Amino acid sequence: MIPVNEPLLEESDFAPLEDAFRTGWISSAGRYVDEFEDRWASYCGVGHGIAVSNGSTALQVAVEAVGISAGDEVIMPSFTIISCASPVVRVGAKPVLVDCDPVTYCMDLDQVAAAVTPRTKAILVVHMYGHPVDMDPILALAEKHGLIVIEDAAEVHGALYESGRGGNAPVWKKCGGMGHIATFSFFANKLITTGEGGMVITDNPEYAERARGLRNLCFRQDRRFLHTEHGYQFRLTNMQAAIGVNQVGRIEQIVERKRQAAREYTQRLETVPGIQLPFEHQWARAVYWVYGLVLDDAIPFDALEFANRLKAKGVETRPFFLGMHEQPVFHDMGLFVGEHHPVTERIARRGLYVPSGLAITVDQIEKVSLAVREVLA
Repeated sequence: MIPVNEPLLEESDFAPLEDAFRTGWISSAGRYVDEFEDRWASYCGVGHGIAVSNGSTALQVAVEAVGISAGDEVIMPSFTIISCASPVVRVGAKPVLVDCDPVTYCMDLDQVAAAVTPRTKAILVVHMYGHPVDMDPILALAEKHGLIVIEDAAEVHGALYESGRGGNAPVWKKCGGMGHIATFSFFANKLITTGEGGMVITDNPEYAERARGLRNLCFRQDRRFLHTEHGYQFRLTNMQAAIGVNQVGRIEQIVERKRQAAREYTQRLETVPGIQLPFEHQWARAVYWVYGLVLDDAIPFDALEFANRLKAKGVETRPFFLGMHEQPVFHDMGLFVGEHHPVTERIARRGLYVPSGLAITVDQIEKVSLAVREVLA
């Protein structure tokens, strides 16, 4: 079975881990946490990094650090993972869902603009499956209405966006470095991994200080065990951070490896009828976190059957996200009942992604591509 994802670590990644282990710095204090935070924040072009236990806790910290609270509205895509909506619901705010673009699967910008109300506090941007959201219109909309922009950059380590297109001096910016605050995941299937892990990054020192408190039980600096507000135990360990520090130094090679794998797939699949392949706008450098396939409506079976047929040929896959508006847990709370987002609904039923981890080989890509061709023949 060709696995849907397999991480690729180098021998040099283990030296800091061994050092953390041998020196006894195995918990959430230690030099590698600080180094990992500094390196990643600097790479993304912002001043502050706050390492946390995973990408979901990073979103919870970010939502609370910027002051989203009961009665606020947060615009976000329906097509995303539940980690995006849950923190908003937990603080008593309301997620306002929009559909996605049928080409990039990122949020529909026209619907974002139409969703703004006097109660809107923030826009939660989710860069999807390795492709950036078109950020300039989002940032302009946020400035116009005084909104906070949260970037969920969990799937776009190293992705670039061309800002200022049409002007005299467009500039390429890192995803995660454009909003007021951003979050990353370093799960095993991400471009940089610490096994589990995440980070909040921001240029705002107040948000950063708030995030540091929230991840560490909101201990007060003047008296550790006196608490005036609730926090969380969302710390990243020094051992986990040690696994990540060297990977930051070779992020460009990691990105190129992902892009090359995507090129290999596209070369083999672009002439296969019946499927939509990943797309890259000229204003984006996508990182192809996953290589997604969407079945044309003319194909007489859905993504679940597609996955079963590929599995029978030794190919592991994963389905696309199911929209937030179709999640029973939210319906039970009275949220999103009766909502329809047709693009999200379609790709959730017609889309899956094939093996595309960093360790994938050209031979494996050839075998997966052959299996896809055979299933769709």
